[in-house]
Amino acid sequence: MSASAAELVALHGACFTMPRPWDEAEFAAFLASKFCFLETTDAGALTGFVLGRVIAGEAELLTICTAPAARRQGLGRALLARFEAAARARGAETAFLEVAETNAPARAAYAAAGWVESGRRRGYYQAPSGAAVDALVLSRQIAPPSV
Repeated sequence: MSASAAELVALHGACFTMPRPWDEAEFAAFLASKFCFLETTDAGALTGFVLGRVIAGEAELLTICTAPAARRQGLGRALLARFEAAARARGAETAFLEVAETNAPARAAYAAAGWVESGRRRGYYQAPSGAAVDALVLSRQIAPPSV
């Protein structure tokens, strides 16, 4: 399934208040980049997606979301696996992502998939209340290092 920037905006907006939901121009710019890739759920309607990019052997998970009504069904785990496979296919050996320190469900899902904390960005996010929230930088080896 391919998704339009407008469809991605709608789902992203239903999933996030922090970080702030991205707009159509931001999604369009990512989708136009030769370094970026999109993986979506296989269902007829867009219930989840992951957006990533690979540059110089490193992958970055830019955003991942699952529709609130479709959560706790394994879609996020499947999307994460698809991100890792797509990044490996593009030559990535290591992957990184940022997650809000306060996002316990996402942190648990990433830990279960083998992601580990490798850094912290203090005050990186702004909560809807205006409070600063740290971002945890997580990483994972997704392919053996090239020799």
